[in-house]
Amino acid sequence: MDEVDGLVRQEGVTVWVDYTSPTTDDLAGIETALGLHRLAVEDAVHEHQRPKLDRYPKHLFLAAYHAELGAASNELKVSEIKAFITKRALVTVHGPDMDPGDLTAHWDAEPDLTVHGTSFLLWGLLDLIVDGHFDTVQELDARIDALEDILFDDHAPDHDLQRGSFQLRKSLVQLRRAVLPMHEVLNTLLRRDLEVLDPVMQPYLQDVYDHVLRVSEWTESLRDLVTTILETHISIQGNRMNLVMKKVTSWAAIIAVPTAVTGFFGQNVPFLGFQSPLGLVLSLSLIVIASAGLYLSFKKKEWI
Repeated sequence: MDEVDGLVRQEGVTVWVDYTSPTTDDLAGIETALGLHRLAVEDAVHEHQRPKLDRYPKHLFLAAYHAELGAASNELKVSEIKAFITKRALVTVHGPDMDPGDLTAHWDAEPDLTVHGTSFLLWGLLDLIVDGHFDTVQELDARIDALEDILFDDHAPDHDLQRGSFQLRKSLVQLRRAVLPMHEVLNTLLRRDLEVLDPVMQPYLQDVYDHVLRVSEWTESLRDLVTTILETHISIQGNRMNLVMKKVTSWAAIIAVPTAVTGFFGQNVPFLGFQSPLGLVLSLSLIVIASAGLYLSFKKKEWI
């Protein structure tokens, strides 16, 4: 940490320090060298922080989430990223799920902005996080479209549709929790009174803020769409059940005709055609005519 302390005191030098799953003791040296606030250090080592940007006398503290959708499932994978931002240093803290090489590659793609020091590093970090949110919501949109195709497939298992809808809705809720607080984070960074940031980087941060707004609106619309898919699925199931019940009822009514006729002619008291060929002709005629009449009537109403 003596080397870091010496570097941050030099003009024109920007330092990036990266930690993977550190403890409070691991951050003790950098805490002293950069004058980090004790509460910020505690937040950095504790998981499940709400996305936020805290202001302290000597630095800023950022907590955010990187999101990625599983390739083989609709499960959303989120990883926490914390950062201490000073005028000449950026300290990132994250778990083993994040590859620092992705962040380095993102910075290397914009070499002309490196002269802006920590402001450039912070912009690169936020841009990587929000781009991940954007890619995730885009992939969720594609998978919801595929779910819509299954919705009207008569041979698709209902279990797959219901499970897929539930998983996608759960992932959208998780993504929303990661995205919505980023409004406040970017709003704070866009304020002109933050001494640790270079005003030249304001348009780039504004661009990130615009992406956050778009992802937020997209996420909300997809949540409504998943809800609509579930409601439509229930409606389709209800319509199919009504159709089945119509068919069952129609055939039951047709089958009831022979039962009623044979029951009537099976009486043990004299009636028209009793113990004569006329009775057989009457009973068969009634069965055929009544059954055919019911069948044609139900067919016309598209019940069978």
